[in-house]
Amino acid sequence: MSNPITISPNDRIVFYDGVCGLCNRFVDWCLSQDKAHTIKFAPLQGETAKALLPDNLTSSLKTVVFFDQGQILTHSSAVIRIAQALGYSPLLTVPMRLIPRPLRDVGYNTVSALRYFLFGKKETCRMPKPQERALFLP
Repeated sequence: MSNPITISPNDRIVFYDGVCGLCNRFVDWCLSQDKAHTIKFAPLQGETAKALLPDNLTSSLKTVVFFDQGQILTHSSAVIRIAQALGYSPLLTVPMRLIPRPLRDVGYNTVSALRYFLFGKKETCRMPKPQERALFLP
């Protein structure tokens, strides 16, 4: 019997496709930028995603998902909010938000459709390094 997933109301979690090369690079980048370790990570294929996210997000694997203090963001909105959570300047994030979401998501979806071709696909999900384990959820 597995332990129930416990999430704090203040938790911020990046859900990513664990076998996608681009997604894994994005997680590595987030880890390098998050000096205060305020963001956790979980594969969309994992138990935490199944417990917190709607089925359509865990089955399609077409978007990064950001669980931000109870709110679920996807596609370009998730990326912008992650940048904000990492402390990126409003000078970068506000102009991105001025572009209408449907237009931003066209670019996002194009990259998403090509990501396995451009960045590869792994056989298994990314394994955290020992010093990262506390930031990764099942």
